[in-house]
Amino acid sequence: MAKTRKTRQRRIEPDRTRAVVYARVSSKEQDREGFSIPAQLKLLNEYAITNGMAVAREFIDVETAKASGRTSFNEMLRFLDEHPGIGTILVEKTDRLYRNLKDWVTLDDLDLEIHLVKEGVVLSSDSRSSEKFMHGIKVLMAKNYIDNLSEEVRKGMLEKAEQGLWPSAAPLGYLNVEGADGKKIIVPDPKLAPLVQKLYEWYSTGQYSLRAVSKKAREAGLAYRKSGTGVSMATAHKILRNRIYTGTFDWNGHRYDGSYQALIDIDLWNAVQDVLDGRNASKLRSGPRDFPFSGVMKCGHCGCAMVGEIKKRKYVYYHCTGFKGKCGEPYVREEVLEEKFAALLGRLRLDDEVFDLIRRALKESEEERTRDQKEARARIQAEHDRLQDRMMAMYVDKLDGKITENFYTRLQATWRDERKRCLADLARFDDADDSQFEAGLTILRLGQEAAEALKTGSPTQKRNLLNYVLSNCTWANGELTADFNEPFDLLDETLAQTHAAAPTGDGEAGYEVAKGEKWLPGPDSNQRPSG
Repeated sequence: MAKTRKTRQRRIEPDRTRAVVYARVSSKEQDREGFSIPAQLKLLNEYAITNGMAVAREFIDVETAKASGRTSFNEMLRFLDEHPGIGTILVEKTDRLYRNLKDWVTLDDLDLEIHLVKEGVVLSSDSRSSEKFMHGIKVLMAKNYIDNLSEEVRKGMLEKAEQGLWPSAAPLGYLNVEGADGKKIIVPDPKLAPLVQKLYEWYSTGQYSLRAVSKKAREAGLAYRKSGTGVSMATAHKILRNRIYTGTFDWNGHRYDGSYQALIDIDLWNAVQDVLDGRNASKLRSGPRDFPFSGVMKCGHCGCAMVGEIKKRKYVYYHCTGFKGKCGEPYVREEVLEEKFAALLGRLRLDDEVFDLIRRALKESEEERTRDQKEARARIQAEHDRLQDRMMAMYVDKLDGKITENFYTRLQATWRDERKRCLADLARFDDADDSQFEAGLTILRLGQEAAEALKTGSPTQKRNLLNYVLSNCTWANGELTADFNEPFDLLDETLAQTHAAAPTGDGEAGYEVAKGEKWLPGPDSNQRPSG
């Protein structure tokens, strides 16, 4: 998109009075709650008329923005690319336009003004860095909010686990099918289950290396279901370590007794674990000492685990297990790793002034969300009361003989269903999470304190902290690399934009963008008058 932007700027200067309108609801339920497409279009078109803008085209999406690239959103981007003279997008508010970072960056690559009509702000390339930073935090919280929408799905998966049902895709050797009660369950795969059993039996003898037993399994026909490709050595190792084949399984840190058919007995599984551990006993056993970084990171050369070991009875070093063969990565002192991890976590720390800006942005987002929910709840309650009054009035008409029994029964059933739907929608509001503001502050405070907590915590606390904030940690050539887990990844991405900014002494107006800095979009103080 960056290349497209440069081409458009050379060819024609965008006209800010020519605009496209974008409206979106994430579900049919939102449409019923009053966030309807017609309501958004009316608001945006009235805004265009008031501000002397000509609307070239309207784009509408009725789907989630959790994944980047909605149907009409992509169509809008193509339209803007084909019509470089159009310089403005009109949208109701932030979370109607984007709730994921990719869409945010995509729009930043276009030379556009974005009017968030309900929020009363305009985004442009001239926005101050402090304003853009605050807007970035709002996008972060919108992303966090939509992630929370999947919480009910996670609760359902946990409930399945507690019932002994495997809640995810079936592992190799099992198939996902629908049970008698309509719930998804796993059953042994007639073709692959016997091969998984053979894999365990062969390896339990201790006569085969992992490489040899995986080759033997491939030759016997143990292969991935979709591609038909024979299993790799890594997959064979994963199967041999997976407790699910014994009839019990681990889910979200807890162990559950499964209600499905086991493929192997626990004695065979334990025998296989003994063989696996025995082949690497000298490298994996750490004795009574709890090493904080063992199991947290992998070797960047071969992908094996990095584990701790005591040298000279007092110094702790970490090294690659060499599970896949001899590895040339040298030993590294624990103090060096702690310093590297602390530096990584330090990227999440804010100074007090920026923290206050974020707190204000979070509060504004929470107030707006609360206001919208209150308005939507009032509309649904009014609809419920109207239906209730109609049902009572119609009952009186039936008693007075003004309507027939058949007419009363038919219409009453329709209105009863509508009232039931209203009650369900009201219940969703009552069950909604009202702690978004506090949750956001908790995330920020954790970022503030993470580096210090790493230095002062116990080995277990350090390990839990790193696993909570980071993932895909690797060590290679004396350097640590890692990914931030959600929502810390978005926080890190947003904070990265302030690195080239420096205070200028005028409070919030400070943090001006250094020359050449690329910023994601944010609110503009040059707001257009509403009248």
